[in-house]
Amino acid sequence: MSPSSGRAQVEPLAALVAVFAVGLAVSAYAGVLDSALPTPDRNLADPTVERAERAVTDAGVVAPDELAGGLDAGPDGYRLNLTLVAGDRTWHAGPRAPPTVDSAAASDAAEVTVSVRVAPGRVRPGRLRAEVWP
Repeated sequence: MSPSSGRAQVEPLAALVAVFAVGLAVSAYAGVLDSALPTPDRNLADPTVERAERAVTDAGVVAPDELAGGLDAGPDGYRLNLTLVAGDRTWHAGPRAPPTVDSAAASDAAEVTVSVRVAPGRVRPGRLRAEVWP
C-alpha cells in the first residue's frame, strides 16, 4: 500500500501495547470484583467466636449465665450456637446446628480458650465454641 492511499493504519507495536493494556485492565477488574463479592466458603466462625467472647467476658472471665448475651455476635442472616465447656460441665446458647451432609448447609465452627467462672471464686479453663450456619 502506498502512503497516499487515504486509509488510516496503526503501527503494529502500538496495537500490541493497546491490546496488552486492555487485557491488563480486564484482569485487574476481575480480580478486584472477585475479592469484593461474598463467597460461600468464607470463614464466619472465627470472627464470630471472638466477638462472642468479648460479649460474654467480664474482667477476662466468662460467666456461663451470660452465655446467651453472646448470640448477638452472630452475622446477620445466619444462626449461631455457642457452647461453653469447662471440665465435665457444658452450657449451650442458641439453636443446635442441624446435622447434615450437604456442604452448602454445613456449619462453620471455631473455638477459643477462655477462663470460666464455675462457682463464686472458682475459675477453671474452658473452651468457647461458636457454630454458624445459614
